[in-house]
Amino acid sequence: MSSKLNWYVLRAVAGQEKKVKSYIDNEIARQKLQEYVPQVLIPTEKVYEVRNGKKRVREKTFFPGYILVYADLSHGEALHTLKNVPGVLGFLEGTAREDETDTQGKKGYTKLPTPLRQSEVNRILGRVDEEEESAVKTEASFIVGEHVRVIDGPFSGFDAVVEQVYDERKKLDVMVKVFGRSTPLELSYTQVEKLD
Repeated sequence: MSSKLNWYVLRAVAGQEKKVKSYIDNEIARQKLQEYVPQVLIPTEKVYEVRNGKKRVREKTFFPGYILVYADLSHGEALHTLKNVPGVLGFLEGTAREDETDTQGKKGYTKLPTPLRQSEVNRILGRVDEEEESAVKTEASFIVGEHVRVIDGPFSGFDAVVEQVYDERKKLDVMVKVFGRSTPLELSYTQVEKLD
């Protein structure tokens, strides 16, 4: 494994990050450059939303138009491959430095990609790991006594009253009236929606 591996930010056409990542993965494998580019990452989070009474989970990109690449860019072939993948606009670049010589024997200046600081990498990767652990980020929190509608499960369509809230588990104890009788249920946040 190369000792010059760092995280870099690759700019890509916004909305095409997954396609660009797929191209990069294929090119790296085809050219056997996995040692120089061991990881390509699109930081995303799963977000829960309710639309038209239906729950949906969608992936949301933290940084639209950007892909994180763990790479050794001192290897010219890896740098060239990453820059020339379809949909890639280039690296976030750092300061200009004088190159030794180019292929024609001329000295010149080149803008080199700037690696991310370790604190930035930890913050981004920590956020991704945190999201994977919780699996779904919910925008709503509930309070005792609040009226909600059940949108999933056998009691779908029924209105309920929140009796107990378990934020850490993303669960609720609710009371549903079925044929005039109050029935207690434990439901997840994703099985109910707030009533306006």
